[in-house]
Amino acid sequence: MEKVIISGFGGQGVLFTGKLLAFTGMVTGKHVSWIPSYGPEMRGGTANCSVIISEKEITSPIVNQCTTLLALNSPSLEKFQDSVETNGKILFDGSMIQQMKPEGLPVEWLAINTKPLADELGTNSLLNMILLGAFIKETTILSIDDLYKGMEEMIGNKKPERLKLNKKALEIGFQWKERTNAYV
Repeated sequence: MEKVIISGFGGQGVLFTGKLLAFTGMVTGKHVSWIPSYGPEMRGGTANCSVIISEKEITSPIVNQCTTLLALNSPSLEKFQDSVETNGKILFDGSMIQQMKPEGLPVEWLAINTKPLADELGTNSLLNMILLGAFIKETTILSIDDLYKGMEEMIGNKKPERLKLNKKALEIGFQWKERTNAYV
């Protein structure tokens, strides 16, 4: 079972990322839940969502302790880092967040340097997809092909150019370790 909290500012694609993750889990035959949470502000306010993907029935959709946190900004990292289970993972945008792992925090701390990765795409608007690709690489609940399939079904033919760019961002995120080493 994977319990994920995704958090950032409104407009960063936090809710879309969670919805895509849950939808992909559903189309691959898993049990899922997705609970969005956001303030009255649209862009610039805070937004987060929790997603559970499981092979077994989910008894409660509430995520108090997650296995993975995807943080797109500093306030989100600070707010949710203590909600990650022991030996869980925190993936965050290391280009935007310059924070050291708190001493004694028993989690895997993965700063994804998204800036050079986003530069490959020519846009900074897909940092959420880069982090989602890195998440897929670092966990085993879904494959990258599952995510491509879920995205194709969720977006469909509505925005084919956006679909292609999102897939590229996922691929870049999935290869983040190899690509980031090239920039060191």
